[in-house]
Amino acid sequence: MKINTVITHPFKDQRPGTSGLRKLVTVFQQPNYLENFVQSIFDAVTELRGGTLVIGGDGRYYNREAIQIILRMAAANGVSKVWVGRGGLLSTPAASHLIRKHNASGGIILSASHNPGGPHGDFGIKYNAANGGPAPEAVTNAIYAKSLEIYRYQILDTQNINLDQDGQIVLGEMLIEVLDPVQDYVELMEHIFDFDAIHGLFNSGMFNMRFDAMHAITGPYAEELFVNHLGGNLDWLLNCVPQTDFNGCHPDPNLIHAHEIVSLTANGDGVNFAAASDGDGDRNMILGRGMFVNPSDSLAIMAANAHHIKGYRDGIKGVARSMPTSRAVDKVASALGIDCYETPTGWKYFGNLLDAGRINLCGEESFGSSSDHIREKDGLWAVLFWLNLLAVRRQSVANIVREHWRRFGRNFYVRHDYEGLDLNIAQELVATVRSMLPSLPGQNFGPYQVVAADDFAYQDPVDGSVTEKQGLRIIFADEARIILRLSGTGTVGATLRIYLETYASDPKRHAQDLHAEIQPLADIARHITQLQQLLGRSTPDIIT
Repeated sequence: MKINTVITHPFKDQRPGTSGLRKLVTVFQQPNYLENFVQSIFDAVTELRGGTLVIGGDGRYYNREAIQIILRMAAANGVSKVWVGRGGLLSTPAASHLIRKHNASGGIILSASHNPGGPHGDFGIKYNAANGGPAPEAVTNAIYAKSLEIYRYQILDTQNINLDQDGQIVLGEMLIEVLDPVQDYVELMEHIFDFDAIHGLFNSGMFNMRFDAMHAITGPYAEELFVNHLGGNLDWLLNCVPQTDFNGCHPDPNLIHAHEIVSLTANGDGVNFAAASDGDGDRNMILGRGMFVNPSDSLAIMAANAHHIKGYRDGIKGVARSMPTSRAVDKVASALGIDCYETPTGWKYFGNLLDAGRINLCGEESFGSSSDHIREKDGLWAVLFWLNLLAVRRQSVANIVREHWRRFGRNFYVRHDYEGLDLNIAQELVATVRSMLPSLPGQNFGPYQVVAADDFAYQDPVDGSVTEKQGLRIIFADEARIILRLSGTGTVGATLRIYLETYASDPKRHAQDLHAEIQPLADIARHITQLQQLLGRSTPDIIT
């Protein structure tokens, strides 16, 4: 088979964000656009030549075409072996596990996570390192640098190969192993969780649940886990047939986009438990009857109850959360006498802590949590954790949450998203607030006094690397906070996220309305940022 060398020119917009390179499908379909970025990966990550690679994606539109291109380029660039999910499919957590299980040199994951799909939707690609986690900044910076100077790419001159049947295929001098995208992941979950206990819960006659795969990748995983292995009912599964356009829906498991299961738990006679995952399977939403479990609380409750779970019975050494995530898990870590780390947003920042054995559990407020079993966030892992906990404690979700608040206090926490903003105006707003930070400490805003204000910078305790400008923090007395940051996961315009948090140790306050508790901070945020004047927005697009 012939290796073609194709002359190309750089695209200036291929800098990876917090979760790789995400653009509209139509951008990736431009001649040479995908090929340039993939060649930049092979040029920057030299260990892939003669090495091994895991490839898979969330099945969104353009997934199949992109994988065929990547396989032919991998063969042309000297990759020795590739593991690829049947049909080109792998959830992001499953891909991370396969990289680690097979000691691969790395992985290429095709996903835009929770972003919309379809021919006019979003597409994404990211490189994961040999530890199974998102590539660190040094690697993504090297890939971006190569993309700015690229002048050619290499691709094998051959037809598409059949990825719909398990087995081995030889492509040039490269061996391709097509494998079941679900099996290895399910076996990993069996090692962590007590499937017998969950099976007993499912068959107790007193439990029912719903899981919403949101027309995305986790549908087949959910059926294999919840029905075939744990004995649940098939009608517990909603929207579990993956679609390239997610059936026109937004595969983001939050109170807005997963409204179907929210309504199923809203009433007194609703289902006991409901959960959802996102486009590539790395996010989760947990609900009980009459109870939405805030993702920050979910992480804290997992940390407080890890000893109930088979895979963590020996105890946990430490936990980590992204800076904007509420400080609920900090309270648990303090009570347990373990370390708690505060990192920038982006799962890659947990990688060093996990690899060094400093933490076992980690999470972000954006519906992501996981542990040291892989190096990505893991939606179905979180769902199984909660099911195992329910099976052991035999309490409702609401009772577990309220009991946790009584012990550790309640962190009232909300995120306001302002989407589709003009990037220049959004950056101007952030720059204006940044300039105000030195003057804020000591100022009073109603009953709230500012005690500190900064632009969060992180020094990695493992390798000493420093990451700056990761979000503006305004910290008040009595453990209240306002955080501002621009999101790096969108493809059109800018998204401004404002995080609001206040803490109540008094159990008498725990039943107060969340939004009423947060409203004074929301008013302060609007005053400081001048949102109405600069953005012309009086209310956020999404509240979570």
